[in-house]
Amino acid sequence: MVIDFTIIFITFSLIAYFYFVFFKRNPNRPSSVNLPPGPPKLPIIGNVHQIAGALPHHAFRTLSKKYGPIMHMQLGQISTVIVSSPRLAKDVFKTHDLALASRPTSLLSDIVLYGGADVALGQYGDYWRQLKKIITVELLSAKKVRSFSRFRHQEMGSFMDFIRSKSGRPVAIREKVTEMINNIICKSSFGDKCRQQDVLIELVDELGMLVSGFYVADLFPEFGFLSVISGMKSKLTQIHKSLDRIFDEIFEERKRKRSTKGEAEAEDDLLDVLFTIKESGGLQFPITENNIKAVFVNMFTGGTDTSVMTIEWAMTEMMKSPNVMQKAQKEVRETFKGKKTIVEADLQDLVYLKLVIKETLRLHPSLPLLLPRECIEHCQIDGYDIPVKTKVIVNAFACAVDPEYWDDPESFKPERFEKSSVDFMGTNFEFVPFGSGRRMCPGITFGVTSIEFALAQMLYYFNWQLPSGLSSKDIDMTENDGAVATKKVPLTIKEARFIRQKLKTAEVNFRRRLKNVQSHIRHKLCITRQRFWISKELKSSKSPVSEPL
Repeated sequence: MVIDFTIIFITFSLIAYFYFVFFKRNPNRPSSVNLPPGPPKLPIIGNVHQIAGALPHHAFRTLSKKYGPIMHMQLGQISTVIVSSPRLAKDVFKTHDLALASRPTSLLSDIVLYGGADVALGQYGDYWRQLKKIITVELLSAKKVRSFSRFRHQEMGSFMDFIRSKSGRPVAIREKVTEMINNIICKSSFGDKCRQQDVLIELVDELGMLVSGFYVADLFPEFGFLSVISGMKSKLTQIHKSLDRIFDEIFEERKRKRSTKGEAEAEDDLLDVLFTIKESGGLQFPITENNIKAVFVNMFTGGTDTSVMTIEWAMTEMMKSPNVMQKAQKEVRETFKGKKTIVEADLQDLVYLKLVIKETLRLHPSLPLLLPRECIEHCQIDGYDIPVKTKVIVNAFACAVDPEYWDDPESFKPERFEKSSVDFMGTNFEFVPFGSGRRMCPGITFGVTSIEFALAQMLYYFNWQLPSGLSSKDIDMTENDGAVATKKVPLTIKEARFIRQKLKTAEVNFRRRLKNVQSHIRHKLCITRQRFWISKELKSSKSPVSEPL
C-alpha cells in the first residue's frame, strides 16, 4: 500500500497537537453505536499500522478471518467498515444500496475531477443519476461500443505487427498493451485524428501512478497541510492544469469542425455525443464542459487499468498452466480456421476463452477493494450500525476466494464456470470485479470487448513461450503495492512461431508447387539428355563407312 510513513512520523507531533486541541467528536453520532468488531487501534493513526507494507486486500482478508466478515477499522481520521463475504456484500450492494450510494471525498476528486463532477467518484444525487444515465445509454451502450470496432481493429492490428517485428525476441507486453488500449479509448473519445493524443495519454499514465494507493492526506482530511507538505496537492494540481489545457484545445478544435461541417457530418465519437447532448438542452442539470472533462478522465483512468491488467494476468495464468493455454488456443484456431482476419462478431462463438477471462477477473480483479462507498443514511448490516459518513469497503477479492462459495478457490480453473450461471454482471455477489448496484462500473462492455478481442488475436496468430531458460514455475505472480492489483514483475514472453492458417496453407502450396517444378525440371532434363544421345547416335549412323577392298 502506498503510504508515505516518513511524512507520518515527521509530522507526528504536529498532528498530535492539532488532534487533541482541535479534533471534535461528531455531536450527531449516538453514544451507544454498535459498531462491528475490529482490531485494536492506536491513538491518532488508528489501524493504519496493521495494513502498512501489505497488499490491502490481502491484509483485510487476513484480519477478517480473525474479526469476522464485517469489521470496523479506524484509518487515520476515517471510520471505515470492511465487508469480506458475499452474504454481507449483498447487503451493501442490494439491501442498503441507496443508503450506501455515495462516495467519500478525496483529493483526487476535488482537484482533478472538478470537485467530483464525474460518475466514478462523484457524490450521489440527482445530478449524478442524470450523468450515469447519459453514460450508460448514450456513451457506453452495446450499440455504441460496437460502433468503435474500427478503432479496435486498427490498434490491435498495429499490436500484432509489433509482435511480428520482434521476430521471436522477448517482449514485456504490458507497455504495448497499455499503448493499444489508451489509443482505442482516445480514438473512441476524440476521433481518429487527435494531435494531442500522446501528451494526453502520458498525463493519464502519470495520474494513474500517482493515485494508485492510500495517502496521508486522504487519511487525515482535516489536516489540509499534509497534502501540501507531501507534495501531493501540487502534483495533482499540475496534472489537472495540463489536462485542462489539453481538453480545452481538443474542445475548441471540435467546435470549429462542428460549426463548419454541421450536425449531419458529425464525428460520432464520444465527444460529439456529449456536445450534442449539451447543446440540445432539456436536461434537469445542464452539463458543462468541466463535467465532460471529468467524464473523459474517468474513461482513461478506469478503462485502461481493467483491460490492460486482465490481458496481462490472463496471459500469465495461461503461461503458468499450459493445458489451459492449449485448450484456449485450440478453440480459437478451430473457430477461426481459414480466416485471414478475425472480426468482433466472431467472438460470440468463443466459449472457453470467455471462461478464461472470467477466472482471471475472479482471481485478479483490477480493483480488489472496488471503489469505497460512503453512508448517507444510517443503516444496519448483520446487526451492526453503519453511521452516516462511514466509509464502506467491499473486499471483492475476499468474496471471490471465499471457500463457502468456491471449490479450490485460489487455483486457476476456468472450467469451474462451464456449468455455472455465475457472472460478473453484479447479481452474483461472490463475483463482483466491476461492483454492483447503483455504483456498478458502466464501462463493462467497452472493457470486456477489448479484452476478448486482444486475447483471441494473440492466441490465433502466435504460439507463445517464456524466454530461454525459464519455465512456468519461474513466473513471478506477486502483485504490486497499491489499490490497483497490477502484476509486480511485467510478463515477458516471446512468440515461437507465426501460424496464421492462410500463410501455413500458402507455405504448403508453395512447397507442393516447388516440388512439381523440380519434378518438371528433372523430367525436362531427362528428355533433353535422351534427345542429345539419340541425336548423337543418328549422327554417327549417318557418317560415311569405308568400302571393303
